[in-house]
Amino acid sequence: MKNKRSPKTELRCPPGIQIIKPIVTGPDLEEERYLSVDSSHTCFLWYYKVINFVHNLTQVIVIWIYDPENADPSELLWNANEPSLNSIILTKQLATLGQTPIIYTILRRKVYFPHTRMKNGTWHISVPMTAGDMLKEIRGNQVAFQDCFIADFLFLLTVPLLTIPEIPGSLPISSPRGSQLMADWYDCVLSFVVVVADMETFQTNDSFRTWTRVRVPPNILTDDERHSVSDMNLSQDGIFFLINGILYVKSFHEFTRLGRNVDLPDGGIIGITSRKWCWVRYLMKAKRGRSSMAIWTENEVYLGYTGLKFVKIITTENLKKLLNISPATTLTIHNVEYTAHPLELALLLNYCVTCTVSKKVYLVIYNEDSKEWAHQDFALDVAIDSFLIPRFLYSAMPEFILWDKHRIYYYYHNLTITGVLQTPTESGNLSRLSDNSIIHDVFTDYFGNIVVKMENNIMFYFKINIRDAVKLHLWTNSTIKSVTSMNAWGQVYLIYVFENGTIHPQEYPLKLEAESIAFQRKEKCPYIAFHNNIFTVFYFLDKGQNLSVWAQIVYPENVGLYIIVESYGPKILEQKEQVHYEIASGYCTKTMTVTFSQNVNYEAVDDYFKLQHQNTGLLLVQIRPSEYARTCPRSQNVFQVAVGCDGNKFIAVKGFNKKECLRHDFIYIIEKSFLRNRPSKNLRVRYNWKEYGCPLRLDFREKFHPLLQLYDDNGFVEDVGVNFIVWEIHGRDDYTFNNTMKKSGCLNEAQTWKSMTTLNKHLPLEDAWGPENYKHCFSYAIGKPGDLNQPYEIINKSNHNHLVWPVDHSGMYVFRVKILDPNYSFCNLTAIFAIETFGVIPSPSVYLVASLLFLLTLLFFSVLVLSYFHYMRIYKRYIYAPLHKPERKQKTN
Repeated sequence: MKNKRSPKTELRCPPGIQIIKPIVTGPDLEEERYLSVDSSHTCFLWYYKVINFVHNLTQVIVIWIYDPENADPSELLWNANEPSLNSIILTKQLATLGQTPIIYTILRRKVYFPHTRMKNGTWHISVPMTAGDMLKEIRGNQVAFQDCFIADFLFLLTVPLLTIPEIPGSLPISSPRGSQLMADWYDCVLSFVVVVADMETFQTNDSFRTWTRVRVPPNILTDDERHSVSDMNLSQDGIFFLINGILYVKSFHEFTRLGRNVDLPDGGIIGITSRKWCWVRYLMKAKRGRSSMAIWTENEVYLGYTGLKFVKIITTENLKKLLNISPATTLTIHNVEYTAHPLELALLLNYCVTCTVSKKVYLVIYNEDSKEWAHQDFALDVAIDSFLIPRFLYSAMPEFILWDKHRIYYYYHNLTITGVLQTPTESGNLSRLSDNSIIHDVFTDYFGNIVVKMENNIMFYFKINIRDAVKLHLWTNSTIKSVTSMNAWGQVYLIYVFENGTIHPQEYPLKLEAESIAFQRKEKCPYIAFHNNIFTVFYFLDKGQNLSVWAQIVYPENVGLYIIVESYGPKILEQKEQVHYEIASGYCTKTMTVTFSQNVNYEAVDDYFKLQHQNTGLLLVQIRPSEYARTCPRSQNVFQVAVGCDGNKFIAVKGFNKKECLRHDFIYIIEKSFLRNRPSKNLRVRYNWKEYGCPLRLDFREKFHPLLQLYDDNGFVEDVGVNFIVWEIHGRDDYTFNNTMKKSGCLNEAQTWKSMTTLNKHLPLEDAWGPENYKHCFSYAIGKPGDLNQPYEIINKSNHNHLVWPVDHSGMYVFRVKILDPNYSFCNLTAIFAIETFGVIPSPSVYLVASLLFLLTLLFFSVLVLSYFHYMRIYKRYIYAPLHKPERKQKTN
């Protein structure tokens, strides 16, 4: 120890459990702590700084390595703009040994690499701004320096969020004097927090490393109203304040009272809430998106959507009918809370007859996608003046805790295990164990940790599915007002608000504090290790796909643990489990493999779309050990399985792009005789390059076979091998196919565009034929006999069916392709491609040919007549004169 008398000193301890107790003078007593010191070869950490470039929607992450024992104070406080000298030397040394960081995104599993050269001892990595892939991790190579490695660093990075600016002349808004702190944060951006105190309201976008005040303009609220905030909620539209039963919103530009102008009541609102758990991706079949907040009165519940849109979803009169309760009884809304399910909302209802001494509290859950209400097997008898606050835990099943001023009630395993949270003494009354203080707030996280904070800052700790709590070591003075939160790295920290109107964050080592208590109580985790291959929280299953995950638990022999797999949602997947068991050296290893699949045939069904709707939906699945304790690192793994259409999935025709041609729109004419409906006029078409892309130029003698490729947001997936159809979107039908139905193996006449449009005259061309009405021709039981020498108009990867072009003219063809196989995808997969044929000498016009023939005939007869007269003149000239005159004899003189 460097200095035993200093309030802040440095200890260097050997590996193991060390007992530490400060000796202090004064009324405050210090407890001894059992500090766990690990022997680790991970000594260095990554440091990052983000530079935002809004003009091109990119973020540059500047990364370097630092040693916590030799770092600059600004690096330890995470406000450094550049690396310290020690960090520069360390980073360059490890770089010469082969160290290079990458950014790996957890949700979409993308990898980003640094720029080619280091700059001043730092790496620079460019990533796109995104709100759907915010969970990122800095990973490095397995490179050691002085036997020390670098720990991977997990953090949240999203689109930069700006705090509301403080306008000069504005006035403070706060809770009533003497009240406790209220805090709220974005469910997916934990660093963006708003705290309401009894003198000011504070906001931050970096977990209070920097912060500003939230104030309101004068002359809107009275002084009493400005200091009467009873509830607060943070949303994309701004900060919502509940004041005397009226809802107000503070945005970047204004402070507005909400009421009938946005379909909300003008008064009588008793509560507002928002989502607590982040689900970046989810499947919702309904067209309206999911809500971001809930507002309720005693008799009505409203849901709020982005853009200040509000919808009333239920009243207590309708709830009485749903619950089969007599209209003469009293039913009011007690509290509302979003569950861990991304699409569900829970209502606690007060039910009583005389309403003088006691009441019953019921629970109903509303699904925003199916619009269904489900009455849960829950009923709690409480005093008439009791007020309960629910908090749903991070779990696939509906599991939650309730608390009043003194006790915590737990409801685990789909509400099958219930009770009052117990303590070593006082039968679960936390107030008696905390100097008669009352419960202020309950903090929960994604790892199953639950911290109960009393108003005097005494804290209790337990985990999900644990039925008793332990009192943590004293940490904060009882007179300081504080609230618990979690930063962008998943670490718990306390937010302190002081009387002088300032705010200060402080990291809270929850893991070390819990380990200290556990060592005192000699608690141990029942298993040694619990591993799995669940690397993301969201999986999409399309038709014909399956999902296999495994989990493994290692535990001492004769303990008898096993792995439990639970799912919550529609019964649309088959689940198969396989368990492998090993035992060696006194330890048992159980490995469970779980496969989710769906075996439904969608071909030739009566109602294709109805069957699809019935077999799509969202499941929440969790894998957990059969037993665990407070000392176990993580209680359970929760993930979604969405069965349906992935909106990021699309198809494209191989060989087509938008880069290898001159980018311009142009006009061309399609002759009316080449069009499907034979109109009276030629069709004038504008070629939309942005939509159609570059046309492929083909010689008219060259056949074309489209090859479809499937893509998603991660890139190429596979070549499409199933049936598909094509049609010219402007109505051309002057092309054909090289395969006939007979050549393709049909036993009955196959479907064609002509037969399908005749059968579905009421539908547009693109809807007349598709997977919903496809029937194959390879069975005598399907279809009707017919002419099998017709062209076969269905294409796939292997049937060698090609498009064939006319030989007497060239043209521009814009095709749309559609997947025809009903068992391939829930998505309506289509793509567009364009083909321009060339090489044909255009056939001349009839009038032109006739004119040429007439001219040639005229010329022929003209020459004939002229030659006649020419030869007649010669004939007339010599007809009377001999052609050869006789020679005269000369006379002899």
